[in-house]
Amino acid sequence: MTPRLAWRLLPPLAVAALLVAAWQAWVTLAAVPAYIVPSPRLVAHTLVADRALLAASLGITLGVALQALAVALVVGVLVAIAFAQSRWIEASFYPYAVLLQVTPIVAIAPLVIIWVKDTHVALVLCAAVVALFPVIANTTLGLRSVDPGLRDLFRLNRATRWQTLTRLAIPSALPYFFGGLRVATGLALIGAVVAEFVAGTGGQGAGLAYQILMAGIQLNVPRLFAALVLIAAAGVVLFSCASLLAWLALRHWHESELPPR
Repeated sequence: MTPRLAWRLLPPLAVAALLVAAWQAWVTLAAVPAYIVPSPRLVAHTLVADRALLAASLGITLGVALQALAVALVVGVLVAIAFAQSRWIEASFYPYAVLLQVTPIVAIAPLVIIWVKDTHVALVLCAAVVALFPVIANTTLGLRSVDPGLRDLFRLNRATRWQTLTRLAIPSALPYFFGGLRVATGLALIGAVVAEFVAGTGGQGAGLAYQILMAGIQLNVPRLFAALVLIAAAGVVLFSCASLLAWLALRHWHESELPPR
């Protein structure tokens, strides 16, 4: 482990260990019933005992989130490129992108689930709507933030619009894009869970949201906490993967990923 990686990992892990220890001590000393707040030991035991059920549900939820993230990235980047190429297009359609962002997904999801016959596709669309705006906003900002001197240099050398886009604008927008990607990963997971709550899908295609609903109905609070732990862990992993991609793409040239001097 490199010193930089250790500096990033060890402090949050130490804080997590302290919080878990404090949680365990409080539940034990205060004799809190498990149906109100289970102990970390009981949650860990539930994760092991119900691993097959929870792992299958986690796979369903992660599948929806990853597909939604892929849709949001493709659509978001294409829309951002269109916005960057024409101020008229941006002025005409950007307010509708904002409208999608500020409209609660809980209000949209029932309509999407009714209109789309395939429940899985409806879940993916709902989660994609949640994750779309950060990609559009950040990538558009990056494409608009090209150094004016470099843009003038491309014009002096009679570069085509396509050459300017692919060789100047897109590389310059990468740090902004990865910033939007970090946000979109968490939002895609949140959108998938919320859409599952609204859809209420059960059976073999049930995600973690359904397990949380059933655990609440059955007062199986340890399983509820275990599902929440899995959702949080999945969000951390997705964010870490996005950060790793950003580091791999930017580590040699952009100041945001260069090692400190």
